[in-house]
Amino acid sequence: MDWVESTVICMEYLESNYLFFSMMLASEGARYFRSRFVQHNIEEFKKDVDVTKGKNLGQNEEIVAEFVANAYVGVVEWWLKNDMPYPPQEMAEKVGDLLDRII
Repeated sequence: MDWVESTVICMEYLESNYLFFSMMLASEGARYFRSRFVQHNIEEFKKDVDVTKGKNLGQNEEIVAEFVANAYVGVVEWWLKNDMPYPPQEMAEKVGDLLDRII
């Protein structure tokens, strides 16, 4: 599955659970929830980071995964806090394209 296809699944899941995620990111517990969400994404992105060739040759795997996970969570946070101004498919295409450039 490419980045766009996998991101569509994530965005649709976030949309269908909008109330939960928007509340968790805006509540007092948001800091803890956000840090766990970032950590989960770091572990997932580490599986796809290849620093032995291509665009990430010579990079530090940990730094790339940290960067990508924080960027991804930041965009998701923005999307939810702004009442999902773009449909999941469009968000997934844009975010998937960006992920493809980095990973």
